[in-house]
Amino acid sequence: MSLSGPSNFTQAELQPSLCDCQLVEPMDLTQVTALSIRATSTHLQRKLSVLLAAHHIVSVTESGAALLNREVLDRLGTLLSAFSRTERSDLLAAPWIDGQLDPWQVAPLEQWAHRLDSQWFGAATDQLRFHLQPIVHLGSGRVAGYEALVRAQWNEQLIGAGPLLQAAAAHGQARSFDAHARRSAIRQAYPQLKTDQQLFINFAPGVVYNPDICLQTTFATCREVGADFSRLVFEVTESEAFPDLKLLRSILERYRQEGAQVALDDLGAGHTSLSYLMELKPDIVKLDRALISGLNAADRRIPLVDALIGYAHDLGIQVIAEGIETSDELTQVIGLGADYAQGYFLGRPAPEAADILPEAARYWVPQ
Repeated sequence: MSLSGPSNFTQAELQPSLCDCQLVEPMDLTQVTALSIRATSTHLQRKLSVLLAAHHIVSVTESGAALLNREVLDRLGTLLSAFSRTERSDLLAAPWIDGQLDPWQVAPLEQWAHRLDSQWFGAATDQLRFHLQPIVHLGSGRVAGYEALVRAQWNEQLIGAGPLLQAAAAHGQARSFDAHARRSAIRQAYPQLKTDQQLFINFAPGVVYNPDICLQTTFATCREVGADFSRLVFEVTESEAFPDLKLLRSILERYRQEGAQVALDDLGAGHTSLSYLMELKPDIVKLDRALISGLNAADRRIPLVDALIGYAHDLGIQVIAEGIETSDELTQVIGLGADYAQGYFLGRPAPEAADILPEAARYWVPQ
């Protein structure tokens, strides 16, 4: 059978409606009666066997894998703590459901531990909330836009973005959660904006396989709320290196085709490098807070920040200084020529859009 062309798939199979990014569907963990675990090396398998015996977990399947029943699954954290970070990636587990092993659900044991510790995830995704943090134009002091920061209201708790993203990854739902969060941010936050303000919406490029398919529900939601695409900024946030620059470029271009702008986060730290600016030429780039924290006139980072802002401007890219928490930091980034700023000194994330805080207003003459 040839695999060279799309003729191997039906038209229905190629429709965007079948993309798995449209619905968050974590596994029902109440159906998991046990986990079958084993190591990928003889050395680790011996160590695993010794530890299981020490914890009085000695049930073994016909394949030689250890079997952890439901009653002992809450002890996974103790078991994992005996292994190094490197070793943990070589401990694999698959669930038993209705008396049968499901090999399609094999995953690192540590991932299964995170799943079991975040069984709230499925319910929490139905309760997403967005806190809005102002982004201030440094030339005038006006609130030019807001970044939508995801939260979840669950069981009288407000769960932050970090735990939500970790749980999404653990449940194998990173792609669907990212898309769900984008759509929810547009529905909840966009209607709160003034007509001259922009909405910054985070997305992870690693969850998009094909922008022509994976972004369709995002665009549909924009049209549903009557959003002006020119007032939307889709911001790349990625905690790990994203080596496929060709795909990332196509994702950014797809957003631009709709009339939106694109931004890169964390320049100067992590994996957002100067080469990304040249290759991708985003509309906006954010300077990482590590470059800004504690910045003062005598700081040795001043020439570096100055050079980064100048380089971005040479490429036609606007610059947002993140993490502004003091008046000194604000004074420095204004003097260095940053276009915008964001941080607690200018406004903390809040459930509703609000104007610039009074204590920062004295830095600008009202226009």
